[in-house]
Amino acid sequence: MSDSLVAAARQAQQQAYAPYSHYQVGAAVETADGTVYTGCNIENASYGLAICAERVALGAAMTAGARQFRRIAVVSSSEPPASPCGACRQVLAELAPDAEVIAAGPRSVMRWTVAELLPVAFTPGHLT
Repeated sequence: MSDSLVAAARQAQQQAYAPYSHYQVGAAVETADGTVYTGCNIENASYGLAICAERVALGAAMTAGARQFRRIAVVSSSEPPASPCGACRQVLAELAPDAEVIAAGPRSVMRWTVAELLPVAFTPGHLT
């Protein structure tokens, strides 16, 4: 698990704001040019307002002008590693449809494509 993208996600995990669940998640997204942006989960007393690490990382990248993504790593304390939630899968399907998704726990790593995680995604093409 020496992958630098996973290491960046582990660093971001340390910044998570998770006072309710105590479930800290970090994410790191790699753009087409190799730039890495990170994010952590941010909980809220109004639980529905919590935001996942994956969407924070993608938001940081988008804010910087990135639009093409190669990989995203998601790190948690779960074993086996936790995959992105449904909301994150939907956002990935639109913003990073060709990205590799890497989930890392304390001892193992799993990999998927976005299409494997959300095989029949609702996409902008459905709006026409």
